[in-house]
Amino acid sequence: MTGHSGELEGPRDCYAAVALWLRESPDEFLQTRRAQAELFFRRIGITFAVYGDADAGERLIPFDIVPRVLSRKEWTRLEAGLVQRVTALNAFLGDMYGTRDIIRAGVLPEDLILRNPQFLLPAIGLKPAHGIYVHIAGIDLVRTGADEFHVLEDNVRTPSGVSYMLENREVMHRLLPELVERHRVAPIEEYPEALLQTLRSVAPPRCTGDPTVAVLTPGFHNSAYYEHGFLADKLGVELVEGNDLFVSDDILFMRTTEGPKRVDVLYRRVDDAYLDPLVFRPDSMLGVPGLMAAHAAGNLSVANAVGAGIADDKAIYSYMPEIVRFYTGRDAILPNVPTWRCREPDALAHVLDRLPELVVKEVDGSGGYGMLVGPHATSEEIAEFRAKLAATPDKFIAQPTLALSTCPTLADEGLAPRHVDLRPFVLTGATGTKIVPGGLTRVALRPGSLVVNSSQGGGTKDTWVLDD
Repeated sequence: MTGHSGELEGPRDCYAAVALWLRESPDEFLQTRRAQAELFFRRIGITFAVYGDADAGERLIPFDIVPRVLSRKEWTRLEAGLVQRVTALNAFLGDMYGTRDIIRAGVLPEDLILRNPQFLLPAIGLKPAHGIYVHIAGIDLVRTGADEFHVLEDNVRTPSGVSYMLENREVMHRLLPELVERHRVAPIEEYPEALLQTLRSVAPPRCTGDPTVAVLTPGFHNSAYYEHGFLADKLGVELVEGNDLFVSDDILFMRTTEGPKRVDVLYRRVDDAYLDPLVFRPDSMLGVPGLMAAHAAGNLSVANAVGAGIADDKAIYSYMPEIVRFYTGRDAILPNVPTWRCREPDALAHVLDRLPELVVKEVDGSGGYGMLVGPHATSEEIAEFRAKLAATPDKFIAQPTLALSTCPTLADEGLAPRHVDLRPFVLTGATGTKIVPGGLTRVALRPGSLVVNSSQGGGTKDTWVLDD
């Protein structure tokens, strides 16, 4: 097994049975199971499109058959920290689109919010049902020591990856039942039912009877389209595109073979800017004219709420320790990665002096795009980022290059350490917050790489939380 430094160590207690299984299993057997896993994912059509890549439609997210294992004790602490963080995020968003008390208190600079493109004026005063803005959150965690986890970023716009979490568990049951049976692995199969209950619980004030839920997708060209269809199927609800919907008398309807049907809760996988051409981008063909009016009239709930993207911003992320303390009255259980805000002159000077050592990210970037990993960058790339920072420092943050934990991963040459992160999925509804034990472990398959994003060549693992 490997630890946070990547050097070979003895296995932690929760990995003991996995380590024994790996020692007992011939390399030929492991490679066969690896090939079978790829065939399984190809047959069910799990692909991930990479924009600008001519071969994107055929790209699979590689799956590693060696699970990532956490003890129940580790998970209990993570769970408490995740609940605390998402509670603070919801309070923060309610404050930002309300009285903005945290700005009045001098904790956050006003311009960081008001000049942010993700801060949406149409959402001011538009309080979602039960005051919940973030119904589904994907919080990215990295392990930096034996008992140390840090939050790398918060994903609260349209977080993706939960379908891979569920499919990874399914393929482990199919291909390696003998390994699964050696452990008491906490189940995750209840996630779709928990998601459906969460969405129904935030039905709008004017909903009567059982709420009707639908999943809004941009369409099959979207990189996460497989997941949109997967979730709609698992939830037992309709998968719709913008042209399947219309608004009449401030009520959202979907077209069905039996005539129009009212939609009460829309789980949207479309960004804010494209949701309603009457309010946001007038050229959008992905949304629905009048959708925001239906929301404002109390006839529709949108998950995640319109305007939640401000909490996705990496400059806001840098203030999360203060945000958690302001809204919960306690220090954050899960700390941030140390972060320099390049908008601040002293921080910018520090970053420019140490650029080859740091990771630099765009504040509104995602998917591993628009970032510099200093230790792995060429001199040309460093020079390019130096110019970007000098021109628009407010668009960037910087972080140290962490000694991320590694997990044993089956590569072409056999078992090898690869860097990993973890994205648990946090559900918040009117009845409280729920997290299925585990999440999506993403793995950097290139030797030495710290970038785990699927769009940058990363893969995934099944994540086990072992019950005592």
